[in-house]
Parts: sequence; C-alpha cells; structure tokens
Amino acid sequence: MSVTAVQDELREQGSPQKALGSGVFFKTGPGQYGEGDVFLGVTVPEQRIIAKRHLDLSVNQVEELLQSPEHEFRMMALLIWTYQFARGDLSQRKAIYDAYLENTRWINNWDLVDASAEIVGQYIETHERTILDKLARSGDIWERRIAIVAPYWLIKQGQPEDTLRIAALLLHDKHDLIHKATGWMLREVGKRCSQAVEEGFLREHYHTMPRTMLRYAIERFEPELKRAYMTGAV
Repeated sequence: MSVTAVQDELREQGSPQKALGSGVFFKTGPGQYGEGDVFLGVTVPEQRIIAKRHLDLSVNQVEELLQSPEHEFRMMALLIWTYQFARGDLSQRKAIYDAYLENTRWINNWDLVDASAEIVGQYIETHERTILDKLARSGDIWERRIAIVAPYWLIKQGQPEDTLRIAALLLHDKHDLIHKATGWMLREVGKRCSQAVEEGFLREHYHTMPRTMLRYAIERFEPELKRAYMTGAV
C-alpha cells in the first residue's frame, strides 16, 4: 500500500463545508495557535476506519504522511502509528516511538497530541521517563502538551506520580491549552487513582495555579468542595 493511496482516500472523503468548520474550530486564523493549518473536512471516525485499512505501511511511509500540510494527513499518520504500536513487537515500538519524537513539529494541534501521546506513555512505562521532563520544559506548546497527556496511559495503570511531577512543572505555563490539559490530567488522577492523591497536589498548589487548570481539575468534585477550592476556603 502506498502513501498516495491513503491520501487519495482521505481526499475522496473530504467535505469543503466540514473543512471550513474545522478551520474555525481549530483556530487557524492569523495569530491563532493553529494558524495556516489546512483541512480536508474528514471526521475522525472516518479517519479511524481508513487508518485500520493501512496498517501495513512502514514507519518511514507513515512519517512521510505525517510531514504534510494537510491536518487529516497528519492525523491519519498518528492514528496508524497508535494502532501499529499497540500490536507491534519491541523493535517496532521503539522505531515508532523514536520517529514520533523526531517529528513533534508536525504534531502541532491539541487533537493531534491527544490522539497520539499514548505512544510515549506506553513506551516509557517500561523505559526511562525523563523525556517527559524534557518535553515539559520545551518552548513548543505542543511538546509541553505531549508531556502532560502522555502519562495518561500511566494514570490508567494506577501510576499518578509522573503526571503530578509534570503538572508541577507546568503550573505557571502561560498557555490556556496547557492549563486545560493539566487540569484534565489531574482530574483523571482523582478519577482513576485516588481523589486523595489529587487533593494532596491541589492543596499544595491550588492558590497559585491558573483558574482554568483548577476548574478542570475539580470538575468531578461535590459542589461544596468545588466551591471551597474556587473561593480559597480549603
């Protein structure tokens, strides 16, 4: 199977009307975080169906697909890698992990990060985890988002420590998309690991963390407890 065949399938599924809506939703205007991104107008469910038909592509072919100006081509590449990684052997996983980190400049919107950061999370479950700290200190917003979303995989294995460490590094990040992602991951720590663990972190930091981050983190709390955090009464 060729990269061109995948691209042709995606173009055939495209919708100019959906493409226009995606351009607005993903903030592609001048000065916005997705400035200049190009959409074909293919939904993610449609892309997942297509991706599963092309799992025989090599890592290099998927990398070629990822290095495309079209958003759906990049998403398709990342979906293929996530499926290949899940069923791959150790050498295949290492190749995908390395290629992923070598191409973060193409993983450049929140949906692309959120759909694929589990590649990093799964890999580091049995390997060195300091890559998260390196990404969290990056000047690139999308690498920082990878740093906080990747350990979602570890949260689901009952391991909240890496998320808490990276959340602490991102407490004073300037970007709203990092505030939201960090709050989301803290909420998942409370949901999947322990609310006591989440609250231990919040009690130490909630006075200084961005309000958006705090709101996302306490979304599942009882109204009274939520109000106490928002008013500084904990």
